[in-house]
Amino acid sequence: MTVTAAPRRITPGRTLGERIRSTSATTAKYTSLVLAAVVTLLPLSVLLFASLKTAPEYAQSGPFDLPQNWLNFDNFVTAFTSGKMLEGFVNTGIVLAVSLVGTVFLGTMAAYALDRFVFRGKKLVMGLFLIATLIPGVTSQVATFQLINGLGLYDTKAALILLFMGTDIIAIYLFIQFMQSIPISLDEAAMIDGANRWTIYWRVVLPLLKPAIATVVIIKGIAVYNEFYAPFLYLPSEGFISTSLFRFKGPFGAQWEVIAAGTIVVIIPTLVAFLLLQRWIYKGLTSGAVK
Repeated sequence: MTVTAAPRRITPGRTLGERIRSTSATTAKYTSLVLAAVVTLLPLSVLLFASLKTAPEYAQSGPFDLPQNWLNFDNFVTAFTSGKMLEGFVNTGIVLAVSLVGTVFLGTMAAYALDRFVFRGKKLVMGLFLIATLIPGVTSQVATFQLINGLGLYDTKAALILLFMGTDIIAIYLFIQFMQSIPISLDEAAMIDGANRWTIYWRVVLPLLKPAIATVVIIKGIAVYNEFYAPFLYLPSEGFISTSLFRFKGPFGAQWEVIAAGTIVVIIPTLVAFLLLQRWIYKGLTSGAVK
C-alpha cells in the first residue's frame, strides 16, 4: 500500500505594506513607552541627585550632575528630625488606618443596601450619589468647614477621619459593581438556615468582596496619604506627612537639598506600596468594570 503525504498548506507571506505597518506600530509603541519612562523618572532622578549633595556642591553643580558621595545621608537625617516627619508619619498612619476601616464598612454596607434591598426612593439615592461625584469639592468647603467647626472637631484628627470616611462615593459604586456578581441565591440559602441580614452581610457577602476591598484600600490609602488641603486646613497644629513637607518652606527655605531629601522620604512609601500592590489595583479595577 502506498502512503502519500498530505499536501502542505502554504501560508502566504505578509506583503511589504503590512510589514511596514507592523514595524511602525511596534516602533511607535516602544518609543512612547520610553518617553513615558523618561518623563516619569527624570524628575525623580533630579530629586535623588539633589538629596545626596552637600549645600556647596548643590550650589556649584547642575541638576543632572551626579553627587560626589552616594552615601551622604545627612540631608535625610536633617529632613526627618528637624522637619518633624516622624510626627507626620504617626498622625498619617492613625488617620489612614481609621479612615480605611470606616470607608470599607460604610461603603460595603451602603452598597449592600442599595443592591439587595428594594425601597422607595432608591433611584433618587443613586442619582444623588452620582450628582455628588460631579460637584467639585472646593465649592462646598465653606459649608464643610462650618459643619466641622460646629461639631467641635476643628484641629482634631477626628475631623480628617470624618471627611475621609464620608466623601468616597467611588468606593460605593465599586462595591456595588462587585456585589452584583454575587448571586442572590446565597442570601436566600442563608435565610433558609436562619441567618438575618447582618449575618448574611458579615459572613457571606463581605468575604466575597475581598478583591474590591483590596482595590479600595489601595486607591483610598494613596489618596489619603497624598492629601494636602484637608490636613492643612483642619489639622493646623499637628503634623501630617504632606503638611510636614510643606513646613520646609520656612527654616529650610533656601536649602533645596534638604527639601529634596524630604520629598524622597515622602515618595518612598507610596512608591513601594504601588510596586508591591499594582496587580491588585489593575485586577480590581478591571474586574469591577467587567462585572
